[in-house]
Parts: sequence; structure tokens; C-alpha cells
Amino acid sequence: MRRTLAALAMLAGLAAAAHAQRPGRPPQPGQAPPAAQAAQPAGADSAVRHEAPPAAVPREESSVTEHTIRLGGQTVPYRATAATILLRNDKGEAIGSLYYTAYTRTDVSDRSQRPLAFIYNGGPGSASMWVHMGAFGPRRIVTSDAAPTPPPPYQLVDNASSLIDVTDMVFIDPIGTGFSKPVGTGTGKDFWGVDEDAASLAQFVRLYVSRTGRWNSPKFLIGESYGTTRSAVLVNRLQSREGMDFNGVVLMSSVLDFETLAFAPGHDISYELYLPSYAATAAYHHAIPQPRDLPAFLDSVRHFAMGEYAAALDKGSSLGADERAAVVHRLAAYTGLGEEYLTRANLRVALRQFMAELNRAHGMNTGRLDARFTGPMLDLLTENGEGDPQSLAVSGAYTAAINSYLRDELRFGGDERYVASGGVQWSWVREPAQGGRGGGGGGRMGSPYVGSDLAQALVSNPNLRVEVENGYYDLATPFFATEYTMDHLGLPAELRSHIALRYYEAGHMMYLREPDLAALKANIARFIGATTRLR
Repeated sequence: MRRTLAALAMLAGLAAAAHAQRPGRPPQPGQAPPAAQAAQPAGADSAVRHEAPPAAVPREESSVTEHTIRLGGQTVPYRATAATILLRNDKGEAIGSLYYTAYTRTDVSDRSQRPLAFIYNGGPGSASMWVHMGAFGPRRIVTSDAAPTPPPPYQLVDNASSLIDVTDMVFIDPIGTGFSKPVGTGTGKDFWGVDEDAASLAQFVRLYVSRTGRWNSPKFLIGESYGTTRSAVLVNRLQSREGMDFNGVVLMSSVLDFETLAFAPGHDISYELYLPSYAATAAYHHAIPQPRDLPAFLDSVRHFAMGEYAAALDKGSSLGADERAAVVHRLAAYTGLGEEYLTRANLRVALRQFMAELNRAHGMNTGRLDARFTGPMLDLLTENGEGDPQSLAVSGAYTAAINSYLRDELRFGGDERYVASGGVQWSWVREPAQGGRGGGGGGRMGSPYVGSDLAQALVSNPNLRVEVENGYYDLATPFFATEYTMDHLGLPAELRSHIALRYYEAGHMMYLREPDLAALKANIARFIGATTRLR
């Protein structure tokens, strides 16, 4: 399959359901970046920032509270620590204040036997409130499934699917999100880049592990969306530069190769890799007959996508009329889109075109982060779906939940604004590779690629295990693109077997569907238990 050094295409706020497109951010899949925007370096406004006086360096703060929760028939006591920690540059100067929320089980006598997980969302520019308040924290916001959540008052409940019975947890808000911010002479450009971000989180992890005496504890990274990009770089950095080996990495709604999402002109890989997700979505919305066995149905779509469909796209303008008609017929059967539309689209339907077209007859736009969600279309003639119905459906509830929980229950935050999504100017320029394939994105230009970082981490630590969580209805990071990426890391068969993939009948934030929240907890709990027992 042909690969390309595609133009940069990034999902605006991959995991931050409230994210809108922000100036200086790469566009969403299927949108080529304006030349000026693509060329603008991160921190292009740094000259203005340097003219301003340095931000005051605050003291590190913390609030510690004691709690219990009933999980699996047992009472689990735990300590919640809401705190900030100062990050420093090579001169020892404080340049960032990073906020985190840590949960530590208190009835454990030997911390060396107790797993420790560092957890975050993505964006880039997203706070960790989504996985914190929706998936793994001891308290959870209740939202409507595949429909807009009504306005407040919202329901905050004990989370029966929390991981606190299995592992201690540290939820991290990277600089520019949550209560985290540059301080002193620090500016956004010190933190807002692929490697800059990983360096700041590596410093935090090292400091936290050292201060809490957890060097000998089993360790895990759990990241969602761009958080999976971060995890690939971060685990490689921590292992190669800090000598801190990890037991496992959990990638939720993964993207390691942004070329697979780009819909770049002249290159067809994205159309092929999105097709199974289009088919699952079409079946969910009854645009095609619902299959009795969804996984078996998707296997047939995978086979067509990489076979007959890929061969037709590879022929380009030389594709014959009869073959074109046959492929159009199969595409219509899998996507629910009209044959005339598919013919006019030249067999190639980009993401936002699909979002607009699938439910156009019903006046509805299809969700991107979770295609089970729909929302009204104001312009029924639009070519591309705008916004994201799933984002609009849950953002208010999550924002209210994190603010009320941190301030009322954990007693932290005061008058400070909690930034759910930071207005970051991200740098995609990688550091030079450190010792071979890892650390420099594999030498690619254009589309960010961090698969080589994960591959190097697996090679350096052959006991490292990776589990990938995928939603069938995720149109932001489609599952077939993730499978393709994992199969093209260049790993020997033994190490490739250390990567396991799991699937859910939900979207990017699979925990929005309560049965999948429970399944997610069960899968990750098994993963942590199995990798902790490796000897």
C-alpha cells in the first residue's frame, strides 16, 4: 500500500469533546491546512509574550482528602490529592506549574506491589477531565447515551468502574489545560510541541515517582486520543532517558500515524481505512440492513477495503467504467450513500462529507467522535458536516462536573478557571532521533508519526505490553486505521504479539455507553493484573 508524506492534518481536539477549531491549530481530517497556518511555528506570538513581564512563580499547593468507595463488594479506602508541582528548565528556573489529581489506595502495606497509572486526555490542548470524570476516577458524571444530556442539575455518582481498586491513579493536566500554566519566564513554546510536551510530562512523572517513593511500583500510561500519541513518545523517553521501565501502555482511541487520517489529495489510504467505520455507522443508523454479527460484517468490509476498493483507487483515472460501476455498487451497499453521489465523489468520500450526507434526508449531521450521535443541520445543502454532535451533547455536563467536584469535594481551585481545552499553538517539529529509530518520529516530515517511538520502546523493553481500546463508531480515530498502524510498526512477530486490541460498540469516548464503560474497566483491570505478574 502506498504511503505518503502527507500534508499535516490533525483532529481539532481529538479527545476534548468541547474543542472547536482554534487559530494556529491544524485542521480536522479531510481539510488541507492553509499554507500560512501550516507554516506558522508554535509560539509564533512568543515575541509578544517576551515583552510582557514574567508571570509570578506560585508556591506548590495541595489539598488532601480521605474517601471510601464500594467496588466489587468491598470497601476501598483512598486518599485524593489535588495539587500542583513546579516544572523547571535546564537552569533550574521554574517555568511551569502543573496540576494533577492523584488517588492512592490507603489500605496497602507494600507500595512496591501496588500498580501506578498516569492518565491523561489528548487534544493536544485537552485537560484530563474526560477520562477523569467519565471513565476511571472514583466519581463519575452521568450523561445520556447517544443523545444530548439535559442541562443542570447533573448527577455525580460513585463510579462502579473506577480503577482505584486495581491501581493508584494520577490524572495529569498538561500545561495550558486545567489549572496548569506557564510561570516565571516560561511560555507556551516550552511545552506545546510533540517532544516539548513529552519532556514536561516526563519531568513530572520522575518528580512524582521520586517524591512518593514509587520507583519500584509497576507503572502504566493510559492515554486517550492525542494522549496515545503522547504515550508513544513519553514511554520511549522515560525508558531511554530516565531508565524508568514501564509494565504497560493503554492506548484509547489511538492515533500514531496522522497520515492515515489526512484524506490528502492524491493519496487514498484514508478512504480505505475509514470504510469499515462508515459501514458500522451506516448500519447503526439503518441506512443499510443491520448485520446479525457486527464483527463478521466488518471483516467483510475490511477485506473489500484493502482488496477490490484499494485496487480501484490505485488505478486512478485509468479505472474502467464497468469496474467503477461494480465498486460504486459495493460502496453504496456498505455506506448507505447513493450510487449517484458516490460516482460524483469519484469513489472517495472524506469524513465530513460522510457526516453531512449519511443522514441528510433526515436533516441531521452525524457525529465525529461518536457516530451514534446526531444533531440538526442548519444548511441542508452543505457539503461538509460542521461541528460534532457528540461534543455538544456532553461538554456542558463534563465541564460542570469537574468544576464542582474539584472545588466542592477535593477543596481545590478557588477562583481559578479550570481550562477544559487550552488555546495552544502546537509544534509538530520533532527532535532529532536519539539512537536509531526512536525519538525523532522515524524521520518523517509532513504528517506526524510516532509509531517508531512505540516500536523502540517495545524493542528496548521486551516485557512491555500494549493494549489498544477501539470504538466501532469512532470517526475521529477509526479502528481500521489503528489496526493498519499496529501492523506496520516493523516489529518482529514476538513483539507484535505484545500488542492486543479490544473493541467496543461505542465511539471515541467509549465510556459514554455504560455497558462499554464496564467492559473497559474489566479489560484494563485484566491487562494491569497480567502485566504486573510478568516474571
